[in-house]
Amino acid sequence: MIADALTVAWKELREFSIRQRGLGRGLLGTLMIPLVLGIFLPWQEGQRWVSTSPFPLVFSVWMPLLFVSSVIADSFADERERHTLETLLASRLSEGGILFGKLAAAVGYAWGMTLFSLLLGLVTVNLIHGRGELLLYPAEMAGSMVLLSLLGAGLMGGIGVLVSLRSPTVRQAQQVMYVVSMALLFGVVYAFRALPLAWREALLQPLLAAGVERVVLAAAAALLLLDGGLLAAAMARFRRARLILD
Repeated sequence: MIADALTVAWKELREFSIRQRGLGRGLLGTLMIPLVLGIFLPWQEGQRWVSTSPFPLVFSVWMPLLFVSSVIADSFADERERHTLETLLASRLSEGGILFGKLAAAVGYAWGMTLFSLLLGLVTVNLIHGRGELLLYPAEMAGSMVLLSLLGAGLMGGIGVLVSLRSPTVRQAQQVMYVVSMALLFGVVYAFRALPLAWREALLQPLLAAGVERVVLAAAAALLLLDGGLLAAAMARFRRARLILD
């Protein structure tokens, strides 16, 4: 199954590159988001970006959602629209290989772009605010960002696979993923800000008292449970006979 998954993942990454060129986006277009966000935010934060700022941790969860949502909608809906899904399902590739390969391609792409953005932010801070001193992320912070970005990519990847499996067209899958990503990216923030001040303080106080390490562990555990649940749902939904009949 691992060999099948690697084959499908390579196919997905190659097709994604072809689609980007077809839309008139070269390498620079693909890197535009990390170039803008990976430079602008660290530039504004200065040395706090690698010390006291909470933005890198938030950034490491937020960025994968954005990157995965831009590619995962095509995973199965595009195959169905181009009438190549039946051919793929009729191949010798295992069901698990197809599912995990498509998911791994989207998650790997988003995770890689997020880590590139965080590295770019580190370079930006050193060039503009370093003053001859080498600034690095603290080891605990760097590990947390790597872990949270992977789990965040897995969360949106699991949602995207389920959406793409049920969508008859790429356009419909993209519309659903846009709504989901906006809800995840901004809905939580606005919902929190809409709460009365006393409620917000009551929610924040335990988090502040627990410390950053425990909050990160709790967030990682929650994301891991969600990722596992979504993956189980995708595995239950992904059946050759059902998809061919659909």
